[in-house]
Amino acid sequence: MASEPFEIVVAAATLRGVDGPRWIGVRDGMIAAISDTPLAAEAELDADGALVTPSFVNAHLHLDKVYTLDLIGDAAVGAYTDGTMGGAMASIELASAVKDSYDEAGIEANARRCLVSGLRHGVRHVLAFADVDTAAQLRGVRPLLRLREEFRGVVDLQVVAFPQDGLLRDPGAEELVREAIDLGADVVGGIPWIEYTDADSREHVRRMCSLAEQTGRRVAMLVDDAGDPALRTTEMLATELIRRGLQGRGTACHARALGRYPAPSLLRLARLAKQAGLGFISDPHTGPLHLPVFDLLAEGLPVALGQDDCEDAYYPFGQQNMLEVVFLAAHLLGATVGSRLDALFDAVTTTAARVMGLDGHGLEPGNRADLVVLDGATVREVVTRHAPPRYVLAGGRVVAENTAQSVITRVARGGTSRLRGKIAPSLRVGEIEGHLGG
Repeated sequence: MASEPFEIVVAAATLRGVDGPRWIGVRDGMIAAISDTPLAAEAELDADGALVTPSFVNAHLHLDKVYTLDLIGDAAVGAYTDGTMGGAMASIELASAVKDSYDEAGIEANARRCLVSGLRHGVRHVLAFADVDTAAQLRGVRPLLRLREEFRGVVDLQVVAFPQDGLLRDPGAEELVREAIDLGADVVGGIPWIEYTDADSREHVRRMCSLAEQTGRRVAMLVDDAGDPALRTTEMLATELIRRGLQGRGTACHARALGRYPAPSLLRLARLAKQAGLGFISDPHTGPLHLPVFDLLAEGLPVALGQDDCEDAYYPFGQQNMLEVVFLAAHLLGATVGSRLDALFDAVTTTAARVMGLDGHGLEPGNRADLVVLDGATVREVVTRHAPPRYVLAGGRVVAENTAQSVITRVARGGTSRLRGKIAPSLRVGEIEGHLGG
């Protein structure tokens, strides 16, 4: 007896590293088959030779701050992006002024808008930081926890309880982080480099890793986020993870100071980080300094890319388009072709999933059918265009479809003529909103 047709088949897809078209069969939300011949389907999406990959992962986003730049002004951005990043601490202090007017309804509306923008661009998983400190209290984390439920199954959020202003220098913040975890935050955050002494930085790391150990959470910390090679909070984090038996449960974000380490110091740290199972996240477009991404990859460490910010005090642009992030990183890191460009694409898909601790995020039978049908047949083409995917699938369901038709007018001999052609897609927002909470 012939096998039952698949619920959905992505037809004539191009897969990375595979010659010839493939048909991807989906059943019960999972990739059930990948074939070099057509598969019977109840519904079919024609990729028509386009590249199909796992959906995108944004491994670092300050979601409670999106679209707040106009409330703050440009001073913080200027301090954060100076030539040496010496003003990084000052920029955080300037940006904290917005918390005086933190409003949960406004945060929720802005964050929802950002998540929909990301979904338009195929972002399926987000590590979402929410400030938890004596200024913000829990007004940043509560809206993100609500959105986590609203978008469940469509965009999966991991909410990070993030003590942006430190622990030792902000008495009371530690208790608020604990309260955020009790409310349901997924990840324990940290920013040890912002403390005033190395001893306080070490204590910051110790307390947050202790909380992660007690509650069974992962850890995500912003470390060494300034142009000072004396900063050693990445080392502190790796050491504490090993000491507590938390290997593989930690993430180091930014770590820009590593770009100024002498080669022997960088190698020592890389070997220590590997023992700790530490993953790294870089956002090279948001500042003049960045993590030495390819040096760490060469040592076998996983490095993801993140959007970091969307129109806030630290970065004035951003639309949660991970292909745009790759496009910018490719220029900044000298990785515009070949294996390096492939590695950057992995850094927003499979490697990013690994850094976030996600299982089964790959284009293989048995994995969840979280897929994007992209605009182009190669990694270089899709990065060049960094256009929204034609289709976005979450658990085998189409949750976004991008279609558009542009009318181009030209002046020709004898008069004006109009040319019609499909170019940059636009989103059917109603289709996304109809899936939320499903």
